Amino acid sequence: MTARRWLLPVVGCAAAVGAVAAVRYRAGTGSGALDPGRALAAGMGARRRKLAVVGARAGADWAGHRARRVFASAERRQLLDTAFELRTAEQVTAALGEMKGALMKLGQMASYLDQGLPEHVRSALAQLQSNAPPMSAELAAGVIRTELGRQPEELFATWDPVPIASASIGQVHRAMTHDGQAVAVKVQYPGVAEAMASDLSNLGLLFGGLGQLFPGFDPGPVVVELRERLTEELDYANEAANQTLFADEYAGHPYIHVPRVLDHLSTARVLTTELAEGVSFAEAAMWSDDERNLAAETIYRFAFGSLYRLRMFNGDPHPGNYLFRPGGQVTFLDFGLVKHFTAAELRPFEEMITAMVIDPDPAAFRRIIERVGLLPEGQPFDDAELVDYFGHFYELVRQPGELTITAEYASESVRRYFDQRGPYGPIMRAVNLPASFVVIQRINLGLYALFGDLHTTGDWRRLAEELWPFVAAAPCTPMGERIAQWEASRS
Repeated sequence: MTARRWLLPVVGCAAAVGAVAAVRYRAGTGSGALDPGRALAAGMGARRRKLAVVGARAGADWAGHRARRVFASAERRQLLDTAFELRTAEQVTAALGEMKGALMKLGQMASYLDQGLPEHVRSALAQLQSNAPPMSAELAAGVIRTELGRQPEELFATWDPVPIASASIGQVHRAMTHDGQAVAVKVQYPGVAEAMASDLSNLGLLFGGLGQLFPGFDPGPVVVELRERLTEELDYANEAANQTLFADEYAGHPYIHVPRVLDHLSTARVLTTELAEGVSFAEAAMWSDDERNLAAETIYRFAFGSLYRLRMFNGDPHPGNYLFRPGGQVTFLDFGLVKHFTAAELRPFEEMITAMVIDPDPAAFRRIIERVGLLPEGQPFDDAELVDYFGHFYELVRQPGELTITAEYASESVRRYFDQRGPYGPIMRAVNLPASFVVIQRINLGLYALFGDLHTTGDWRRLAEELWPFVAAAPCTPMGERIAQWEASRS
């Protein structure tokens, strides 16, 4: 599937139907944008009208582009295509960045989920990861005054009015407390709760429409799960509680760092934490093979160790949520989208791993996925076909030995979710997604996409066996041995 066709399904399954057209046609809203904080105050109708304008202008822009290509040489067509893609990607980035909320998350996801997108398109959309248009300094100060009772210049010894990062729900400012501690202060955009509610109101329509494409798909559990998880992101008090849980569990860890929350400077719309140090994902991706492999091992251990040992999963693995230091040290940011699992919810994952990887049994694997609702009973696929389809998601751990995660592997993962025209179309149209599986699919989509960007190599099977509590193998790397020593010292 071409890059142009891929952008639609990746983004389309993440939020409102109107945004699908906006991203598909790569159009923008032109100049003269409002301050993002004030623009968010627009209601559901205004956001829909803005998307309609995006789509209308996109159609006209695309028609003009096609006309210019007609009499151009092959070389000239390529130049025209690249210029058109870059121009419209920048316009879409600007439009989604101004709108914030769930719609902006579309662009964030599209920027890293599918490496099949042209690099210039991904680079433009990547601005939404942490460099979206910020709200004004006055609006940020107003939120802090409302939430904490005083101006930021009074609450903090020093306050930087220019944000160091801005994303879909809030922006982050650097400050210094009166006792000399450097902190990061995340301030929620005024009106973002209403914007998110507007976006989430379209989920039922979107996923109901997907039911026509995927006959076995039950949209109810997915809609409920996404609404609950995304709504939780708006509550910084909930995020502070999640972040504190992770910070406590990983306190003193030799590789994993979670900044501490300063409760007395945090509310439901302001979150103050320790200021973390490190380089961005883009810079870490330029490091040596050894350093990239160490960074990926730490992220892998954090994701699966938290899932299987703490029964928690931080469900927003995008490049803006990490800071890197040499030697495999990674700081993890943003705990607004955290899924807490029960032991009963995790048990099917263990059973599926056992039937697919540890003690391969295709018939048993089929019975498990039918029981948990991934596949309705009585579907006309033999067990080998199901193993061929689902086996891709276990490919990294099916056999021991070093394996490099490539961009192609990550893109194939996306295709197995959305490409109905491929060889797995009939299975795709039959499968379902239970609620407990919704957020966890960010591993298959988001996490492995990041590893594909890092082009990282490891013995993922041995590493997984160390992290799976139902195997609990001995440490398999120097990092694992050092972590074991840390765990022993804690106990």
